[in-house]
Amino acid sequence: MADSKHGQAGGGRFPPPDEICRLGAVDLAAAIREKRFSVAEVVAAFLDRIAAVNPHVNAIVSLRPAEDLLAEAAAADDRLAAGEDVGPLFGVPMAVKDLAQTKGLRTTFGSPIFACHVPEVDDFFVERLRKAGAIVIGKTNVPEFGLGSNTYNPVFGPTLNAFDPHLTAGGSSGGGAVALALHMLPVADGSDYGGSLRNPPAYNNIYGFRPSQGRVPTGPKPESYYAQMGIDGPMGRSVRDMALLLSVQAGRDPRAPLSLCDDVDFLGGLAPAVKGKRIAWLGDLDGHLAFEDGILELCHAGLARFAKAGAIVEPLSLQFDLPALWNAFVTLRHFVTGGGLKPHYDDPEKRALLKPEAIYEIEGALALTADQIFAASQTRTAWHRYLVDIFEEWDALVLPTAQVFPFPLARHWPDAIAGRRMDSYHRWMEVCSYATMAGCPAVNVPVGFDAGGRPMGMQLLGPLGADLGVLCLAAAYEATATDPK
Repeated sequence: MADSKHGQAGGGRFPPPDEICRLGAVDLAAAIREKRFSVAEVVAAFLDRIAAVNPHVNAIVSLRPAEDLLAEAAAADDRLAAGEDVGPLFGVPMAVKDLAQTKGLRTTFGSPIFACHVPEVDDFFVERLRKAGAIVIGKTNVPEFGLGSNTYNPVFGPTLNAFDPHLTAGGSSGGGAVALALHMLPVADGSDYGGSLRNPPAYNNIYGFRPSQGRVPTGPKPESYYAQMGIDGPMGRSVRDMALLLSVQAGRDPRAPLSLCDDVDFLGGLAPAVKGKRIAWLGDLDGHLAFEDGILELCHAGLARFAKAGAIVEPLSLQFDLPALWNAFVTLRHFVTGGGLKPHYDDPEKRALLKPEAIYEIEGALALTADQIFAASQTRTAWHRYLVDIFEEWDALVLPTAQVFPFPLARHWPDAIAGRRMDSYHRWMEVCSYATMAGCPAVNVPVGFDAGGRPMGMQLLGPLGADLGVLCLAAAYEATATDPK
């Protein structure tokens, strides 16, 4: 379970969750299959929890009418009573991130351009959630078009941090992370381009996993061959809940040409193991990254838990051109994100509705040359190959998940860290770009709270394709937090 020794989600502002809402997805799905709780009871319990908590934090949006959800729950109970085979998420309430299309359910992308948009199709992983038996109850809030690690938009407004309503929830999966931390959902999906499955979990004291590139098929998108840096994945209050959701999300889809073909049972294969593992601590990358005071110290304490459990933990200096890597990240993000948003920019009425960060990406894309895009791709390839060699010696690389603690909600993004100026809306999250550029799996694990009660996490990065191994390391770390010894 997430570390709760130094903070309480909600800060005592809300009543504690009831027996049903305390359960994570694995235990809840089992309780439904064993008929300890009916699906109707489960849905009603979560609707009550959402009614009590969500108005104060604005994490869940586009909530479906209660009567519709309860009717769907009753039909699910009838299927179970009839002895039908049911999927691994049968009866589990889920709210899908508002960047993913949900057939028949409003999907806004946090943009006034799409404020009334109701898709006619599901994203591929949403199809799988429904097939696995999940009950989609609504959406979770996001920044406009997912741009920026602070969840606010002109359609629904801001999402507040689970521990302090004056602070950001992170982004872009901020709504899902807060809903999880406050027990409004048993598990949540998210997506990650520059840290969106890692930063919100760190800021809300839960777990979040960015899978290997291609692990979860992405689509439908017209740019499937090029949009390789944004990845869908799971968040949870426990590692095994993430493993369950990932087992549903992952797997080959012929409509997603770069999706991975291997079939892995992430929950069944989850075995906490850390003894003898070699873990490299990258820290501030020899001064390349600026960090707010207190973050590195919390991560050191987390690493000590690994060492106590038998891992070999040592510092490592990377011999790579990190400024060139960041420039490549910015170029490729301009190319894909700016290119995708350009049709809105070309329409003067829609352009007026775009946030500055979207304009930044689009105009950055318009200024690119083919040579710049090709060079950025070469840098990304070189970084991947460099890490292939690094992972021959090390089982995991460890970095903090964010360079600053959760900051005031009204501050759209930090423009300076420790006196060092940040030159873009996402530069302060550079620490999360390394896994993105490598396409490798990365998991956020909680490391606790500072003296002011602000949460933080650290990232564990593993080799491309080694998703199960990274989850096993995270599970071993989780066990050190819950071990009574």
